Parts: sequence; structure tokens; C-alpha cells
Amino acid sequence: MSFVGRTRSEIFHSMRLAIIGAGGWGTALAIVLSPRFERIRLWVHEPDLAARIAATRENDLYLAGLRVPGNVCPGTSIPWALEDADIVAGVMPSQHARRLYGEIRPYLSPSALLVSATKGLEKTSLLRMSEVISQTLPAGAQLAVLSGPTFAPEVARGEPAAVVIASKDRTVAQRIQQAFSGPTFRLYTNSDPVGVELGAALKNVVAIAAGVCKGLGLGNNTLAALITRGLAEITRLAEAMGAQPRTLAGLAGLGDLVLTCSGDLSRNRMVGLELAKGRKLADIVGSMKMVAEGVETCDAAFALGHKFRVELPIVEQMHAVLHASKSPADAIRDLMERSLKSE
Repeated sequence: MSFVGRTRSEIFHSMRLAIIGAGGWGTALAIVLSPRFERIRLWVHEPDLAARIAATRENDLYLAGLRVPGNVCPGTSIPWALEDADIVAGVMPSQHARRLYGEIRPYLSPSALLVSATKGLEKTSLLRMSEVISQTLPAGAQLAVLSGPTFAPEVARGEPAAVVIASKDRTVAQRIQQAFSGPTFRLYTNSDPVGVELGAALKNVVAIAAGVCKGLGLGNNTLAALITRGLAEITRLAEAMGAQPRTLAGLAGLGDLVLTCSGDLSRNRMVGLELAKGRKLADIVGSMKMVAEGVETCDAAFALGHKFRVELPIVEQMHAVLHASKSPADAIRDLMERSLKSE
């Protein structure tokens, strides 16, 4: 595509975007980015849902009540979705990422920019999504990761939101920043994808703990302490894995953590609420339409803590609640009765 003699607005409005994953976040991105692109192809896993979105212009399963614009085209074929795509955004659950990127590989243009917008870790390998992509796609893929404090319905309704686009290649991050930023969706560039991805993934575990606290009837003092100590815990592990501490103090760290721990739309917080009521994890997860990434991420974070010899008390207690039948009340008590330390 030649950009010679064209204005910035004309350049970006003529670009084509593919979004792989039509859950709440993938659909919200399609809606908020629709004015920025000539065409958006939205890959949908469920054929019946793709047909309904095309017919009704609404994702009634994952983002009901919000109109999907006419230039967003739903479909179930990955080759079709990637045809002539200038930017490809992966918004699938983390545990399906490796398989789907493997399907993407034969059809991805070498010139396409790739955006990973999945917030999670691969449970079996403990890898971040960009590491999974690097193992799956050809070397040299132009890759960035997108994260920040966002609830899909609010973004889709056009409420102002700010996120981070991170890449080791500054030019890649800047190009996506220019392409995606609009009146209600502001992107900040960042050169630390490790910190951005770990902040995005690990905050979901702390959000489960926040839900537990809420479900036990605990108040704002407890939540403030949990968020603060949760951020310290996330930062310790992220630093050990090569992240920059300042990243965790920004939108992809503290910002996302505060939102996910305090917002009623948080799926991970809801899991903690239900656990505190005495419901079994399998029943909670089985009743949810969308994935609560923190459940799988807790296993990966627990293993990473041991691998890097980093103390993760909140992760350890949530792991015991999720997988060792520990009562939520006992987990909170044990956090409070740990040996005393300096901050």
C-alpha cells in the first residue's frame, strides 16, 4: 500500500484490520476501532454466533446491547479474516493462543503488524503470549502487545479509556498507536512488553483475592491493602523475569490492577465473590460465558514464583483456595498472620 501524497487520516481509514476472537474484548475493539479502518474482519469461533452478528449487528452472547458497525464483517474462516490485513489483533483466550497462531501462520503477510491483546499466560509452558507467538510465527514478525485498564462494554460504549501498546521495536508501537488512537481510545507507547504482559496476566489473580474479600464482607481498608501488596508481588516477579519496575506503576500494572480488583464487571473478581459464598470452582467456571483468565494464570504464576524463587503470598493463598480446597476465610487469615516484615 502506497502512502505517498495521502493525508494521515486517509492512510489509516484505508487500512484493513483482522481481529481473531469475538469475545467481549475482541468485539469491543472492533466497535471502537471501526471508525479508524476501512474494513474490519472479525473471526468468530462459533458459526451460529457469526451468523447472528451478521444478521442483527449485535454480539448477543458476549457483548449484548451494543451495535456492531457495518464495516465490521464477522466470519469463521481464518484465511478470509487475514486476507489483505494490514494489522492483525489476537484476542483469543490464552489457552487457545498457540493453536490459533499456528493456524494464522500460513496466511499472515510479512508486512502485517501483529497485536497481542490476550491477558494471560500459557499454563503448560508458563510463557507470555508474545513468547508463544515467537515460537509459533516466523522470525521477524512485527509484534506489539496491547493492555490496560479496560472493561469491554465501557470501551464499546465510547467511554474514554487509555491503554498501553508495547513493543521492543519502537516504530511498530508507534504505528499501532497512530492507527488505533481515537477520540475515546488513547494509546501510550511502551518498550517493555515483558512488564506489560505480566501486569496484564498477574492482576487477574489478585482480582480473585479481591472478590474473596468482598464476598467475605470485608471493606475498603482490606481492598486497599490487597491492591498495594498485590502490586508489590506482581512487581517482584516481573522484575525477576526482566521487566522494568516503572511499567508496573503505569496503566498496564497499577491501572489495570485497580480496575479489575474494584469493578463490578471484573470476571475474575466475580470468581472470588462466588468462592467466598461457598460455591465450587468447577460450578463457577462452568456457568460463565467468558473465560476468567486468573484461574489458569494462578497455576502459571504459582509455578513461576517457585521457578524464579520469588515470594508470592497472595498467589500462593489463591492457589490453595482454587486447587486445594482451602477456605477463603482461612486464606485471608493466613495472609494476615504471616511473619512481620518491613515494606
